[in-house]
Amino acid sequence: MVSLGQRRPPPGDLAALAELDEAALLAGLRERFLQQHIYTDIGDILVAMNPFQPLPLYGREVSERYRRFQTDALPPHIFAVASRAYHAMLGRGGGGPRNQCILISGESGAGKTESTKFLLQHIMNLCKGNLQLEQRILQVNPLLEAFGNAQTVMNDNSSRFGKYIQLRFQKNTVQGAKLSEYLLEKSRVVQQDTGERNFHIFYYMFAGLSSEQKEIYGLLDPSLYRYISGRFGTQEVAEQWKHKYQEVCNALDMVGFQEQEQVDMQAILAGVLSLGNVTFEPEESNGSVKVSEASRGWLKAAAGQFGVQEDELLKCLICTTSVTRGEQIQRFHTQQQAEDARDSIAKVAYGRVFGWIVCKINELLAENVDPEVELREIGILDIFGFENFAVNRFEQLCINLANEQLQHFFNHHIFQLEQAAYKEEGLPWETITFNNNEPILNLLLAKPIGLLSLLDEQSAFPQATDKTFVDKLNSSFKGNLHFQPARGRVLGFSIIHYAGKVQYAARGFLEKNRDTLPANVRGLFISSITPLLSVLFTATISRTGTLMPHMKAKVIPGADEKFNSTRKQSAGAQFRHSLMVLMERMYSANPHFVRCIKPNIQKEPGVLDDQVVLLQLRYNGLLETIRIRRDGFSWRPSFEEFAERYGILLVKPGVPLTKESCLEILQSTGLKGWICGKSRLFFKYWHQEQLAKCVEQLERAAVVIQKVFRGFRCKKSFLKLLAELRAQAQQLQEEAEREKIHQLALAAAAQERNSLPVPMPRKRRPQSHPHPSEQSQQPPVPRPRSKLTESTPFDNFLSPSVPRPVLGTEEQTGEEAKVRKLKRGATLRWFKETQAQKVMQDDGAFPSWLHGMISRREAENLLIDKPLGCFLVRISQSRPGYILTYRGEGRCRHYMIQMQPNARYVILGEDRAHASLTELVQYHQTVGIQPFMEILTVPCGQRDVPFWPSSLAASALENATRWRVLGWGRGSGRWMTPCCPLNVSSGHRWKSSESLNYENLEGLTLSSPADKGETPPEKQSCPSMPSTGKPALQWFRRTKNSQNQWTADKNRTKSSSGESSQQAFPRLRSSIRLAMQEIQQFTSISMNMARQGRSFH
Repeated sequence: MVSLGQRRPPPGDLAALAELDEAALLAGLRERFLQQHIYTDIGDILVAMNPFQPLPLYGREVSERYRRFQTDALPPHIFAVASRAYHAMLGRGGGGPRNQCILISGESGAGKTESTKFLLQHIMNLCKGNLQLEQRILQVNPLLEAFGNAQTVMNDNSSRFGKYIQLRFQKNTVQGAKLSEYLLEKSRVVQQDTGERNFHIFYYMFAGLSSEQKEIYGLLDPSLYRYISGRFGTQEVAEQWKHKYQEVCNALDMVGFQEQEQVDMQAILAGVLSLGNVTFEPEESNGSVKVSEASRGWLKAAAGQFGVQEDELLKCLICTTSVTRGEQIQRFHTQQQAEDARDSIAKVAYGRVFGWIVCKINELLAENVDPEVELREIGILDIFGFENFAVNRFEQLCINLANEQLQHFFNHHIFQLEQAAYKEEGLPWETITFNNNEPILNLLLAKPIGLLSLLDEQSAFPQATDKTFVDKLNSSFKGNLHFQPARGRVLGFSIIHYAGKVQYAARGFLEKNRDTLPANVRGLFISSITPLLSVLFTATISRTGTLMPHMKAKVIPGADEKFNSTRKQSAGAQFRHSLMVLMERMYSANPHFVRCIKPNIQKEPGVLDDQVVLLQLRYNGLLETIRIRRDGFSWRPSFEEFAERYGILLVKPGVPLTKESCLEILQSTGLKGWICGKSRLFFKYWHQEQLAKCVEQLERAAVVIQKVFRGFRCKKSFLKLLAELRAQAQQLQEEAEREKIHQLALAAAAQERNSLPVPMPRKRRPQSHPHPSEQSQQPPVPRPRSKLTESTPFDNFLSPSVPRPVLGTEEQTGEEAKVRKLKRGATLRWFKETQAQKVMQDDGAFPSWLHGMISRREAENLLIDKPLGCFLVRISQSRPGYILTYRGEGRCRHYMIQMQPNARYVILGEDRAHASLTELVQYHQTVGIQPFMEILTVPCGQRDVPFWPSSLAASALENATRWRVLGWGRGSGRWMTPCCPLNVSSGHRWKSSESLNYENLEGLTLSSPADKGETPPEKQSCPSMPSTGKPALQWFRRTKNSQNQWTADKNRTKSSSGESSQQAFPRLRSSIRLAMQEIQQFTSISMNMARQGRSFH
């Protein structure tokens, strides 16, 4: 059965082309691109052209337009793909809830990384549940870009690794994220081709670190370092790198990396650079090698930066020690072997730092929910694009293999599955031919004679060379249409990929595939005094190449050789396994495709090269994709699935899940263009949105019915209750009248009995009292709120998971009051033990904007008559943290300040972390708070000005538990709040016997205690830590780890705000300084000798 009529696709959809050929396709893309319409649809597949310039397409207003599932009336956009994936994950659309994946493909420089950023941005905007977690997830991209991206001849920000981001949701709220990384190009650390650079992080460090920090890490002028080719950038580029370094540091803080971890990580990176400057020269006596005189300082610097002994590091470079029958045997390296060992150490160290970053991100962003709760998932794949350079090595082979696998996935989903379904269901269909790349995958992955299998076989032979490997390939693949031997004496081979022919240089294939760690290096680095380096080399590597850190292990003699030989898989095998796991995840999810196109090779904005674009259209198979999307049926539900999902459209119960029910549903909707097969229905890609509109219309009608019925039911209940109340009131009135008559009768009788008139006592008129059960049902009357209060998402709290602050001082009884009291006590103890030293200024006083533990209403009353932009910071009453209260236009807003486990301060919803509370306030005095961009102007002082004893600072430094902060002002009869200190000469001093207590912070108000019926602080008791009450204990346990970290981090660096603390340094800072002095002296002598030589000539 075929129903007539077709829906015309919207503008921007290439499926609407009347003439389908390459010329029409190219003309349509060119016209849209020159109008800055960079997004084009092919049905439900998005084509994205890289504009090579920023465009105003990604603001908040645009994002809000693409929040709904139905986006067919809007222009094509990357946000529409994110919206479709998010709503399909929730089950809004053609089926029930299901995991989704978004595949972004294209060659290097086509814009895949930027597309990933916009997808993440819009998905986070859609879910809006856990603001802080969402901001941390968004910070993952700039962090990974710094450590995993580099400049190539094709792309200034090329991803030199692949990543798959899994966002995990509970209902419509993100609960966590997991990151998988694939094949980091570690060889770039030690070698870059002409026109290319090392990983971004090295340049960011040189541009962003101050002179003092460079001295700490042992970094000199960047022109001295061989691993970055002695090249830096212009002053303008250096400023950009400096800004990028600040973004990386902020991302590390936001995600949750500890300060010492960041210091150790940068020390290891500095050690990698220093190690690259170590050179060797032959020893005349025994034929071995030694470190050249010019690089001894670099060796000493690398040892200090790695936290190991210099002589032990030297042994690992110039010789190999093995144990045979209990006897140690040393074999000295040749100069080439020593240089290979040096480069191997550098590559492995950087690779493990990168793997540890990914592992740490997964640990910090892991979901914190019940394991039994089912989570849905959206996966985003951003993987390296197809590459064809002048010289293609082992990394390019793996990269192009991944792209072959993704192209096969696209073909399988778009062409093979769809056309097989038409044939199975007996639909009239003309087969569409496509470029099937399965033979190429067999050439690369087949066992036992695939290219990677032969590479592993050759890598297992110690005597095998790159030439024997090429000879093996030539003999095994002779006659294969997709393999061509190299001509002449060139050591290499060519493969005809789906995107074209690529010639590979085979030199270094075996070495990179073995990925051998030099002997004894693992044991040396495990014993390093730098904890991070020890963790990196204690960790094991999984089958997919993932770093798995664990507790420090015992080093066994000879374990390095066993580690390199038996337990360790080759790099090619690890990549093959990781690719297999990735494809399993993608095949189990519902895919969405984004095809990125590079308009020109020169990376110029507004220029489209027809030949460059046409080549990409051909090998991506976009012409065939348009044809199958125009003529085919991309949505193919079974009769049971369709009837179960859309049976509600018949508006009758018990709809049978049969073919007849499906046809009845479709007839009621008036849908056209579908086909009914033997066991399933076939729909065009736009039919899902049309059916979703029908369901939404029915849902709106149901809401109207529910509203009317609930109103009727509530009105009926109200009238019934009103009638009962009136009846009770009338009954009470009648009883009162009867009682009155009875009393009058008794009085008259008594008057008749007495001869003398006696005055009767006055009788109180009986009053009616409501029944106790009715009285208990009446809700308490809330106290009036401040006149500045207005309900906004930022007034009370920004996250439903965080407890509301108590607004008033209404009496609380029972368990609720006990829990609240214990929470306040725990928060006060947290402030006393972890925060007071950090917030206090050098003069022993607190900042004027810091108030005690005052309520929300008291904060608003303080700001009633203050100017716009006035603010204060108060201690939260329900959790360890602060709240910033801001005087806005006719209202007050309350922003929660969250303490992260790494002791950084973040305003909930902001994307910037701060090392101190003072730094946070200073930053937002120049940069507005999102989303209203409100700038802090005037700090709010206190009405009652207390004073701080001059001995406060000294007392704080000697004993943090005996601080004198504030308390009951003798003779004033009022509570005090902290403010600026008064001049000592003013005569305000505390007696030495007046010991103040932080517990008094709990009751801070600006009114007299007598007005509220409160007792002075010496008569109040506030527990310093929770000890009873099950809910309070559960709450306290959840924050225990964070409080321990805050306590351990009390002595941190002395920031610009003047807070005293202790800075984290590399462990062997003194050795690094001595090495730098030695290098500078040798460099100075060499320069003087060179100048003398020039003057002599």
